[in-house]
Amino acid sequence: MSDVQDLLKAQLSNPSEDIARMVLSAAGMHPDVLQKTISTGTGLVAYDLQAPAKNLYPVNTPLRNKIPRVGGGTGTATNWRQVNAIYGSGYDAIGWVPEGQRSGQMSYSTSNKAASYVTLGEEDGATFEAISAGRTFEDIQAKMTMRLLQKTMLKEEMAILGGNNSLQLGTPSAPTLSASGSGATLPAATYSVIVVALTLEGYRNSSVLNGVATTKTITGADGKTFVLNGGSSNKSTNATQAVTLGQTLFKSVAPITGAVAYAWFVGLAGSEVLQSITTNNSYAISAPLVTGTQAATTVTTDCSTNALGFNGLLTTAFASGSNAYVKALATGTAGTGTFLTASGRGSCNEVDAMLLNMWNIYQVSPTVIYCNAQELQNLTNRCLSGGTSSLLNYFQDPKAGEVRLTAGGMIEFYFNPFAMDGGIKIPIKIHPFVPPGTILGWCENLPIQYQNNEVPNVVEMKMRQDYYQIDWPILTRQRQVGVYAEGVLAVYAPFAMGVITNIANG
Repeated sequence: MSDVQDLLKAQLSNPSEDIARMVLSAAGMHPDVLQKTISTGTGLVAYDLQAPAKNLYPVNTPLRNKIPRVGGGTGTATNWRQVNAIYGSGYDAIGWVPEGQRSGQMSYSTSNKAASYVTLGEEDGATFEAISAGRTFEDIQAKMTMRLLQKTMLKEEMAILGGNNSLQLGTPSAPTLSASGSGATLPAATYSVIVVALTLEGYRNSSVLNGVATTKTITGADGKTFVLNGGSSNKSTNATQAVTLGQTLFKSVAPITGAVAYAWFVGLAGSEVLQSITTNNSYAISAPLVTGTQAATTVTTDCSTNALGFNGLLTTAFASGSNAYVKALATGTAGTGTFLTASGRGSCNEVDAMLLNMWNIYQVSPTVIYCNAQELQNLTNRCLSGGTSSLLNYFQDPKAGEVRLTAGGMIEFYFNPFAMDGGIKIPIKIHPFVPPGTILGWCENLPIQYQNNEVPNVVEMKMRQDYYQIDWPILTRQRQVGVYAEGVLAVYAPFAMGVITNIANG
């Protein structure tokens, strides 16, 4: 203790920082607590935390918001009977009858339809400590339930657009390969290529980084497990191609109905790994292969459907016998694909063909077109090419007193002349889940010529039980909540849809 007293006396006569640190150290105190003055670095400050938490995630569900939700569902499925066509006696288009005689009897084409109810939902939990610690910041339980509902809505939106209960992709054919050109840096070798087709669910669930989604075992909050398929086909057989230094390796596969994307596995035979996912049916490699995170050997079976779900709009249109307009553009040049083409009169040939077909066969027209941002840009480039500038209208507000120009215009409507009473303007809308390379046209209401059709909604969510919240009994020190809905997408007029796929970007 006398040593400390001697150091204190020395500090009083020579108050240097070094001596002060020696004093504190001798007294068993950490020297870093010494500060010349109090500053913000001392740490004696308040913490400015803005409440509540910022929810910086999009909840964009245009189909769920627009499609009518009809309650009253019972049993395991909703059922209906439809009259597909009526046929006159004799010659169907000739109605002449002799004086005093009776016509023959007409006939009908009818069919039974059914759509099974399914359940979708999401769960979450919050510990009692989290609830207590969040007090005055945000209502943890209320916000947890809000986010649960939002996530359930997002999953329902995806289901409405691309849910797949029945359309199996199967196994793609072996890809077609070729090598040509010069200047590429792909090393010389004999390469093996395998392809896997993806549904919309598969495209959304897969990436080059994380691999193609096959199956996933889910452990529920009750401890029970179930299996979900990721939305991928089985893998094709491999094809091989010798490549010399400087050549580009080109690959293509026959389009598969129901697929909106394709995953490409490339490497030496037996060592193929995932290289790319494309939204058309071809791919070209000119640079050295990436290491890859998924081997083709991990894909062993078709995982494209889920028995627990229902068919969404795209799947319903793709299904055999739907009578919807479905057009996959041709393969074109491998690695490039087939682009949308301009008509030269301010429209797109491929969209015009869809509209004409829907009118000629069923006398319907889409009332809305959904597409990816990429396809909106491609459509704009085709419809507003230099040769069509004279077809554009120019408007000036006389009250403005000056001319104002805005750059970067996009088409907002697509005019369809193939409709009763002079045609209609179809709004074109970006949908966050529609993949690049796909355009969906949808007739939301049957036109007036479908008299007494008894179809108030061309498409509806038929609900056995709409959104409901379950506050589970407390079995541990957590508040656990589930948000669920029980229903099915009922599409009464599949022919009122049109889909164009396999569109190249450009």
